[in-house]
Amino acid sequence: MVHKLTGAFALGAALMLSTAAFAQQRVLTFTTDNNDPAPKAAWEQLVADFEAENPDIDVQMNIMDREGYKTAIRNFLTTDPPDVANWYPANRMKPFVDAGLFLDISDVYTENGLDKQLASTMPIVTQDGKQWMIPYTYYQWGIYYNKSVYEQVGATVPTTWDEFIANCEKFKAAGIDCLTTGSSQLWPTAGIFDYLNLRTNGYEFHKALTNGEIPWTDDRVRATFAEWAKVVPYTTANHAAIDWQDAVPLIVQGKAANYVMGNFAVAAFKEGGMTNDTLGFLPFPTINPDVPRAEEAPTDAVFIPAGAKNVPDAKKFMAFVARADVQTKLNEALGQLPVNSGSKVGDDPFLQAGFQLLSTTPGGIAQFFDRDAPAEMAKAGMEGFQQFMIQPDQLDAILTRLEQVRGQVYK
Repeated sequence: MVHKLTGAFALGAALMLSTAAFAQQRVLTFTTDNNDPAPKAAWEQLVADFEAENPDIDVQMNIMDREGYKTAIRNFLTTDPPDVANWYPANRMKPFVDAGLFLDISDVYTENGLDKQLASTMPIVTQDGKQWMIPYTYYQWGIYYNKSVYEQVGATVPTTWDEFIANCEKFKAAGIDCLTTGSSQLWPTAGIFDYLNLRTNGYEFHKALTNGEIPWTDDRVRATFAEWAKVVPYTTANHAAIDWQDAVPLIVQGKAANYVMGNFAVAAFKEGGMTNDTLGFLPFPTINPDVPRAEEAPTDAVFIPAGAKNVPDAKKFMAFVARADVQTKLNEALGQLPVNSGSKVGDDPFLQAGFQLLSTTPGGIAQFFDRDAPAEMAKAGMEGFQQFMIQPDQLDAILTRLEQVRGQVYK
């Protein structure tokens, strides 16, 4: 027989049931630096979706300032670690793994088939044969170009570096910079170096170089700069006096043909008046055909601290973030690319091109020089790259100086 409770009895019973249900919930703590409005809202929605599927789990999200997070992470990982946090893969992950502060989550990969779904990023989350992070978003770098300028000089879209350099002669004859960039803030030069080194020597070499395992005076590093030297005469002359945004109008106005940059620049190109009919994207051309194609794609990921209190639910959360449908929804809100190869991407042609490029790369995903290398090495490296673009005849002095920095940084 069903008894229907009324009045105070009903209210009391409801409170007891509610209290019991609340008491049964397990707490999962999540610390993140996604404090900008769009990422914050995207993650709040993801957490709400996870809780809807797992009503017995209460996710308590602690959102920190991004810059403050960079200095706080080592402290909270050693004193009072959350169950889940976010960070960057590859070299930025390595010191924490070496210090025993990240939990091995290889079983999450095995049990959910993530080695296939997240195959493009497996190298950057793997250390000592184990997986330590779940990547959830990235965006491609490559070459953005002015289609109208290509048509004007009769240039075809290059697939090899030799073809790219041959096009440069056509652009020069028309009074157009073949390549533009703004290096006053240094970091855009790193994108050029990374791609030249990835195409000349491959991902494993590039990773070893940024890990401090290879001398900067190595002949293979010199080979990278030899390829760079081919395009220096065709690069915007005053690049050191302008920043990356100052170089955008040169592409928009047809004063330059190509720009090595990340996908975030598309908005700036379009704000300048370019459309999908005039703006093109091409993968960085092949230099050594024997080197598997690797790409530049800064990636964000989540991990479980070694000191997490609720590991079972943290692993549930990892598997949830890795899912194709979850990454589709999250990246729609972020305006970036999902890592899961089964995810869907919107109609934007540049995001579509990036997703195809990154999902099919056989050679690995680099994170960008100032993420892959320690801060002091990154600063010295980018200063050297800028100097080389101005004074290519000073290569010996530049590499000698970078080798000295390597000796100090990687002790």
